[in-house]
Amino acid sequence: MKIPIIRVIIFSIFILSCNKKQSNYTNNQVFKYNEHSNITSLDPAFSRKQAEIWATNQLFNGLVQLDDALKVKPDIAKKWQFSDDGKTIDFILRNDVYFHKHSLFGKDSTRTVKAQDFEYSFNRLLDKNVASPGKWVLNNVAKFSAINDSVFQIQLKEAFPPFLGLLTMKYCAVVPKEIVTHYGSEFRANAIGTGPFYLKLWIENTKLVFRKNTNYYEKEHGKQLPYLEAIAITFLPDKQSEFLQFIQGNLDILSSIDASYKDDLLTEIGELREKYQGKIKIQKSPYLNTEYLGFYAEVDTKYPSASILIRKAVNYGFDRKKMITYLRNGIGTPALNGFVPKGLPSFNAVKGYDYNPKKARELILQYKKESGNTNPEITLTTNAQYLDLCEFIQQEMNNLGLKIKVEVVPPSVLRQAKSKGDLPLFRASWIADYPDAENYLSLFYSKFHTPNGSNYTHFSNATFDTLYEESIATVNNEVRYKLYQKMDSIVIAEAPVVNLYYDEVTMFSQNTIKGLKINPINLLNLKRVSKE
Repeated sequence: MKIPIIRVIIFSIFILSCNKKQSNYTNNQVFKYNEHSNITSLDPAFSRKQAEIWATNQLFNGLVQLDDALKVKPDIAKKWQFSDDGKTIDFILRNDVYFHKHSLFGKDSTRTVKAQDFEYSFNRLLDKNVASPGKWVLNNVAKFSAINDSVFQIQLKEAFPPFLGLLTMKYCAVVPKEIVTHYGSEFRANAIGTGPFYLKLWIENTKLVFRKNTNYYEKEHGKQLPYLEAIAITFLPDKQSEFLQFIQGNLDILSSIDASYKDDLLTEIGELREKYQGKIKIQKSPYLNTEYLGFYAEVDTKYPSASILIRKAVNYGFDRKKMITYLRNGIGTPALNGFVPKGLPSFNAVKGYDYNPKKARELILQYKKESGNTNPEITLTTNAQYLDLCEFIQQEMNNLGLKIKVEVVPPSVLRQAKSKGDLPLFRASWIADYPDAENYLSLFYSKFHTPNGSNYTHFSNATFDTLYEESIATVNNEVRYKLYQKMDSIVIAEAPVVNLYYDEVTMFSQNTIKGLKINPINLLNLKRVSKE
C-alpha cells in the first residue's frame, strides 16, 4: 500500500525531532544528512554503492587516500617506494593509528594497526566465502605480505601506475581480524575501523549515528581532527520529504537534484533562486562521469550507424549547450571534447564535436548518396530517466534527415542488452572507479570487448591498442597523460560514441557549515567540517 506523502513528511519530522531530543550535543556539534537510497552494510569490503562509500569513509582508512584534487597522498602508509621495474611497492606504515575501542582488544580496548592487518584485510577481500564485490581491485596483484610490523609489500603482475588510485577505494580499508572473526557476517553492523568517527548506533532503515574518534591520528594546524562530535544519518526514502527537511534546516546538506524540486531550487542556468540566496550555499565541481550514446561496432554493415558518416552526423547534429540549459538546469558541462571528463589531470582539451547542423546534414546526404539508403533509420535505446535527452536528440536529427526511433526499457534490461551487443545505439554513462583516465579509455581497448570487459561498443583500433598497452606500462605521469590524450583523440576521430555531457557534483549546504569541500568522485569527507 502506498503511504500518503503527508504521512511520510509527518513521520520524518517525528524521527528528526526524536533524534534532536535524545542528543547529548548542541546542534552545531552534530552533522545531519539523509540517505534516501538506504545503507545495507558498513563493511568496507561491500562498499560498492555511494551510500555505503560515504558512510565507510567516515569509519575506515587505507594505505593511501585522495585529496580534493584527486592526488594520492599518505594515509596509514606514511610513505611508499616503487621498485625500478614498477612491480613492487613497499608501504611504510605509521605507528600512531589505532582501531576504534572494543572490549575484544583487551585491557587497553584498542591497539595499533600493523602491516599484518593489511595482509589479513587483503586476503579477506579475495576470500570466495566473503564474496566481496571489490575483489577485482586486486586482479593485477601477484602477491602481498607483511615484511614486518611496519612494512607492507605488494607485488604486481605487471607495472600499473594507476594502482595507487585503486588502493584509495574503501574496499582496501584495513579491518581488525579479531573483531571480524568474532562477528562474522554481522561485522556489517558492528564495524570497527580507524577512521575519524566510530559507529555508535544503527537502527536500520531509521537512524545511524557516528561519534567522534578521540584517538584519530590526523591533525590540521596542530588541532586534532575531526571537529564534529557526531554524525546523524536518517533514511527518508522520499526525495521531496528530504528536500523539505533541508529547507527547514533539519538537514545540513542536500546532495542530489530531483526533478520534483529542481525548478524550485535552481534557475535555468543552474543558479540558486533568489528566495534561497543567503540562506543556503551551492557548490559545484566536475564529476568523473561521462554521459554518452554508444554505437555498437559489430552491426550489419548495411545498418546506418556502421558508417562513420552517420556517427559523425549524430555528433554534430544537436546543441549540447541548449540541452544542458533547458533539460538539466545548467548542471553539467557540454561534452565538446573527448571521452575523458573534466576533473582529471589528463583531460584532453582538444576540440571534439560542437553543434554544426550544416555539417551534420551534409554528412547524412553523403551517406544517402553513397549507400543508396534514402531513408536511414537507427534505434536508440534508453531508460526512462534519460528519455527527455534522447527525445531532444531524436527531434534534432529527424529535422536533419536521419530518423531516430527511441525505445524505452527498464535499467536492468538496458544493462543486459548492451552487454550482449543487442543494441545498435544505446544511452550509457561511465563513472570512474578510480581517478585515472585509464579507467575511461579501457572502454575502447579491443581485448576488453564484453563480456570480457567493459568495451560495450566493441570498438577496435590497432593504434589505440598499442598506445593503451604502452600507457599502462609508463610510470612517468606526464608521459602517460600524453599517451592518454592521443588515445582520446582517436576516439574522437572514429566516433564510436556520442559524448553528451560531463556531469557535475552539486552540493547544497546550510550557511552554518564550514570546511565542506566537494570533489570529482563525489566522496563525502567530514573530518574537516565544522558548524557555526
